[in-house]
Parts: sequence; C-alpha cells; structure tokens
Amino acid sequence: MSNNTKAVSTKLDVKKTILIGSGFLASSIAWAIYDPYVTKLLKRLLEASDTVTNWSNSVTDSSGAGLLWNFLKTQDSDTAGTAVFTLVPLFIGIIMTFDNVFGVIFQPAFGKLSDRHKSKWGKRRPFIFVGAPVAALLFALIPWMNSITTIMIAIILFVFVMSLWRSPVVALMPDLTPPHLRSEGNAVISLCGGIGTAIGMVVGKGFVTLFNLNGEKLEEAPFVFGTGAIVMIIATIVLRFKVKEQDSRLPVHQEEKTPEEKKEKQSLKALPKDARRSLIFMLFSLFFLFSGANAIQTFFALFADEVLHKETNDATAMMLVFAVAAMAAAIPAGKCGKRFGRKKTIIAGMFTFMLVFVLYVTTKNPSMIWVALIIGGAANMLIMVNTLPLVLEIGGLDKVGTFTGYYYTATFSAQIASPIIYGMVRMFTGTYMSLFWYCPVLFALALMSILFVKHGEADQDALEEMVKQLELENAD
Repeated sequence: MSNNTKAVSTKLDVKKTILIGSGFLASSIAWAIYDPYVTKLLKRLLEASDTVTNWSNSVTDSSGAGLLWNFLKTQDSDTAGTAVFTLVPLFIGIIMTFDNVFGVIFQPAFGKLSDRHKSKWGKRRPFIFVGAPVAALLFALIPWMNSITTIMIAIILFVFVMSLWRSPVVALMPDLTPPHLRSEGNAVISLCGGIGTAIGMVVGKGFVTLFNLNGEKLEEAPFVFGTGAIVMIIATIVLRFKVKEQDSRLPVHQEEKTPEEKKEKQSLKALPKDARRSLIFMLFSLFFLFSGANAIQTFFALFADEVLHKETNDATAMMLVFAVAAMAAAIPAGKCGKRFGRKKTIIAGMFTFMLVFVLYVTTKNPSMIWVALIIGGAANMLIMVNTLPLVLEIGGLDKVGTFTGYYYTATFSAQIASPIIYGMVRMFTGTYMSLFWYCPVLFALALMSILFVKHGEADQDALEEMVKQLELENAD
C-alpha cells in the first residue's frame, strides 16, 4: 500500500504540463494569425474578382435587396454617398465558417478514433505527429495562393488537417494528469494558449517593423504564416521527445458499465425538469455569447482597415491588448465566480462588455476603442472562465464528458452561424462600424437567456469529498 500511496500526485508537475501545452500553444498561434490575415487575403482576391463584382451589381439592379440597400444607405450619414453594395463580406463570412464546420464534423470523430487508437507512441500523439507537420505545410502555403480557387483549396485542406489533431492535443493533458489536478493543469494549458495567441497577434507587427515591409500590401504575410508553421513543427518535436505517453497497446482494466448506466449518462432526459430548463437556456446564452465574440475575432482586422485605417499587423497588435487584458483577468475571474457565484460574475461581464462597446459606437471617439478593448477583454474573461464550469455543474460530476459535448455544440454552432449572419449585416449596412452594435445586441440576448438559468453554482463540499475519495481510491 505504501508504494501505491507514493504514486498519488498531490502537486501538479508544471514543467511536464507546459511541455504538453506546447501543442496547444502552436495551434493558438496558428488561429491567431488565421482570422485577421485570411480575411484580408480573401477580401483582396474577392474584390479583384469580376465574377463577384458582376454578382453584386446584379443583386442591386434586379432585386428587393437593392431597394433595401438604398434605403439603409440614406439612413447612415457615415455611408451615404460613399458605400457600395458588395457581396464580399457575405462570402468572407461563409468561408470563415469552414474551420468551425469541420470542427463540428471531424473533431469528435478523430477524438473518438484517438480514444481507441493502439500504438507504442500512445493513443493521442500519433495524430499530432501526422497532423501538425502537414497542417504546418498547408498553413505556410496559404499566403502564396493568388487566386480564389487555389486559396480555397489551401484553406479547406488546412482546416481539415487541423481538425485531425486538435482533439488529441487537447486530450493529452487530461490523459497524463491525475483527475484531482486537472483544473490546475487546465489553467496552465490555457495560459500556454494565451501566450500562443499573443505571439500570433504581434508577429506581423514585428516583421513589418524589423524589415520595413509594406503592411498595407500584406508583404509580411508569408513570413507570419511561415512562423506559425515553424512553431507547429517545433511543438511536434517537443511532444515526440519530451512528452511520454503510455503504450496504448497494453491492456487497461476498466470496469464495464451496464447499458442502463451508459444510457443514463448520455441522456439529457435524465436531468430533473428544472435543471434541464436551466441547461437549455444556458446553451442559448452560450450561442449568443460566442456569436458576438466570434464576429469581433473574425472581422476586427477588416473593421480596423475600413474605420481606423489600420494595416493588418496593426489590427492584430490592437487585438493583443484585448488578449492581454483577458489573460490578466483570468485568475480574478475564477475567484469572482467562486466568491460571488458564476451566474452573477457572468452577468457582470456581459453588462460591462455591452456598456463599453455601446459607448464606443455612440461616441465614435477614437480613444474609446482602446477602452473598449481593455475593459472588454477583462469583461469577456469574467464570462468565459465561468460558463463551462456552470454547464458541467448542471450535469454533475459523472456526466462531464456528455455536458462538455453540449457546451461545444452550442459554441461551435455559434461560430458557424455568426460569420454568415454578420456578413449579411455588413453587406446591408455598408460599414464595419456595425460590428460594435451587432455584438452588444447578441450579448443582450445572452443576458436575457441566462436570467432563466437557476442551476450551475459550485457545490464545494461535494467537490472536496470527490477529491478525497479519488485520493483514497488511488492509495488502495
């Protein structure tokens, strides 16, 4: 018994967790580069397309959309007489949903496949060894594509291959960390992701400044995408030589669940009626929340170009302010959720986020954009840190996997729908300034939804009892 007792970890191995998090850091860099640069590359190619121009003209000439466009243009002094109707924002919105569509379809499939994979390298790392290098190559090719057809092929292949290894790289930490230390481990992984996002946001500005490149012409894009590709290769090497995963060919004893237990774990109907009602309204709230946040992330570079007259590298640097404010607020957000309650903390974040964005769009004061980014980033973290724990608490500790699935279904659905919906909003309003009222409207809908949520606060006594039970089981 003494030998087993020694095997029980009471402290997180931070160094090992950081090495595990290198894969998540690499993917975070890639996605931080992908959104602002791919939207600008698509905008340049779509605006140069005679086919898209002819389609846009045919819509305004021969349909009710043209009448609506002319009416809306006369209602907005910022666009009256200068804006031109174009389908480009709608097409960009549709294309930018591809990564989320592929995520919904393929990530769960590859995640389940990795659960059953047998190899001497373990069950997760083989997917990373194949997927990350191929994704790196495709990522480096994207800025070199000079036609709609070739860039679409590169984008589709890239987002497909990314979906191959995203679930396995996320699953590595829970696989290699004792259950009672996974919350701490997730904090370290999230920090790795935040650092990756920050690097992805400043790398473009760094190349423009150091090598005197023309940011308006996106001359830095090949170097930026190349940097993301190199980091993915380095992460693969780190995971190959510095992270050890158990040979998944070895038999592992697991207690077989009865069909009744499996059905109960997977069934939403097993919840009490009031808890089920809370879950449904919380999923609606998540849908609206992520719809608003995704629109900012996807279209901010285009907003900065049109309204603030900023180049892409400057726009990503501005988003770094948002990301840093969010990272700084992460630990306080968790403490607020614990002290004041998750729901109250989320509501406070929503209200603050809406307030600063509405202040910017009503005052149109250029300095207010920095206030919106800093306070909005911190407010966003008050929300995001507490939403997943709230959903998981509704389901209970024995249904974590199932309710995590519900959470990601709601958030991925939002990230599929929002770029298309906002693309249509931008198409008819004629200005990306509409982004700053589109987002608060969605947050207001999220706020109304969460008011009906009556479950999801932490049961600290039950959590402490579970940790004690896990330690006793591991010691036996």
